[in-house]
Amino acid sequence: MRSASMAGAGIALAATLLAGCASTGPADQAAPPGPARTPATPTTAAPSPQPTTAPRSPGPAATAARIMLTRSGGFAGRGDTVTVEHDGRWTVVDRAGSPRTGRLSSADLDRLRRLVVDPALAAEAGRPSAPTACQDAFSYRLTIGEVETGYVDCPADGAAPAATRAVVELLLGATG
Repeated sequence: MRSASMAGAGIALAATLLAGCASTGPADQAAPPGPARTPATPTTAAPSPQPTTAPRSPGPAATAARIMLTRSGGFAGRGDTVTVEHDGRWTVVDRAGSPRTGRLSSADLDRLRRLVVDPALAAEAGRPSAPTACQDAFSYRLTIGEVETGYVDCPADGAAPAATRAVVELLLGATG
């Protein structure tokens, strides 16, 4: 049953990501829903019956299409944030606040879209985090809508989650 809910989370993430691709306005503007979009469902104040470690499928909000990667730590104390919009435009802001911008190639954007709908990514988002055995290691936090996953690049902690690592490596390679 759990694998079905994880697959559902991946499918919901794919639908939301692809729905964001139909936007005709700039991604960084908060635009009201257009005629082709479904309005966001209001949330209730009732607590979720799921444990906090369960993967959360993204809501229909357009921000679910935005992908953010934060890399922190390391010996020099990095603090970089990569933001990728649904159309492949990216911005990297370093620790000093200096931005760089660009656009993913169509091949990288297609690969990114395939990676973020992988059910394994939703499953990795649901795994509990543990303290790291390393100091001065890079820590990666990947956010896709409401789905968050990450890892510390520490060999002593075991293998990094494969789907998350694939997205991280793609984003760092394409924007570096």
